[in-house]
Amino acid sequence: MHSKFLNLTNRKDDINKMTSFRIGHGYDVHRLVEGRKFILGGVDIPYEKGLLGHSDADVLAHAISDSILGALALGDIGKLFPDTDSTFKGADSLVLLGEVCSLIREKGYEIGNIDSTVCAQAPKLFPHILSMRENIAKACQIDVSQISVKATTEESLGFTGEKLGISTTAVSLLYKI
Repeated sequence: MHSKFLNLTNRKDDINKMTSFRIGHGYDVHRLVEGRKFILGGVDIPYEKGLLGHSDADVLAHAISDSILGALALGDIGKLFPDTDSTFKGADSLVLLGEVCSLIREKGYEIGNIDSTVCAQAPKLFPHILSMRENIAKACQIDVSQISVKATTEESLGFTGEKLGISTTAVSLLYKI
């Protein structure tokens, strides 16, 4: 094996470079209900149901926020923006994501990239993905090329397949500035 990392014990500079990166994982799920808007990645998508939650219930923005916070072991958005606080009732989740990004910058970190996957049987999300990426990039103050949003169905299996809810996972890479 010819990896430059094989002799890390003798290369303190390499170790310091490696520890300047942090990876976080986020997961969120919201129930689909009638009488709510369907907002995902800041896009109001026409659909017969919307996502239930204290804020606008943007499950994508929530998972991304949790992945960013998790990278620095800062908890999750429920800790920062609790659903017991009426201040956040109906809150725009992209605004909350922007606050999360400001917090990590205060800690001396920047976002390298974000990769996310939305699990939803319906509605079809492909036509909205570029707008979602643009909205997330704007909220995070990074380039759209640093944001990946993918959508998949679960072949009619489980709660997402039965159209009872939407789940999202996200992974974020942060680096020390």
